[in-house]
Amino acid sequence: MTNAEFARFIKATGYITVAERRPRPKDFPGVPADKLVAGSIVFRPPAHAVNLDDPSQWWQYVPGADWRHPEGLRSDIHGRENDPVVQVAYEDAVAYARWARKRLPTEAEWEFAARGGLTGKAYVWGDSLKPNGRWMANIHEGRFPEIDTGEDGYAGIAPVARYPANGFGLYDMAGNVWQWVNDWYRPDYYAQLAVMGVARNPRGPANSFDPDEPGVAKHVQRGGSFLCTSQYCSRYMVGTRGKGETSSASNHIGFRCVRSEAART
Repeated sequence: MTNAEFARFIKATGYITVAERRPRPKDFPGVPADKLVAGSIVFRPPAHAVNLDDPSQWWQYVPGADWRHPEGLRSDIHGRENDPVVQVAYEDAVAYARWARKRLPTEAEWEFAARGGLTGKAYVWGDSLKPNGRWMANIHEGRFPEIDTGEDGYAGIAPVARYPANGFGLYDMAGNVWQWVNDWYRPDYYAQLAVMGVARNPRGPANSFDPDEPGVAKHVQRGGSFLCTSQYCSRYMVGTRGKGETSSASNHIGFRCVRSEAART
């Protein structure tokens, strides 16, 4: 989903994304009122090498950051209409999908589509990260998190469809920006399915559970982003997954939709 496509939705509906709304005091007890300002999370590379155990050294809450201003108020999307839209929370992605008579894919649908007809491969395109020396996705090169050399052609977000499509003709199923999917996040879901035998087109768990943050509802994210690297997070590999709190957003999370058969008629 690009900035241009999302802008048409906003123009047609007047929808206000989560990042554009002032946080509610009841959701952030104890936070001073003057700190409850609209904004979102932005990647800010540190000036020097840091301990990778502390993500707060490269993620910051930035007032005014939203889909129109992905890195904060001093940024905008002029000239970036073909970049994937970011700073969208799960509920924002669902709102767009409903307007467009589409929906978010399930995690199983997403992976089936991402593999493009291949099975048992490490990457969307095969077993080699750089087949014949060619970069196939926008990921992080250099030294994470402080230096992205842009060896793959881009340091930061790339416009859509700048890398080869997969076997189904789909672009950017790995790298660039994370993609929300419909499924609740549970780390044990697929292990539970395996116990019951072969699962056909699983629809996802009935609820969310993250042992790292019990009680925080999360949805699955797939595909990795321009920040993924073997030094820290190699989730551009097709079988891997991420997770995100339902109302969270950042400048490396976007989405794509599918159209159900019912909407085609």
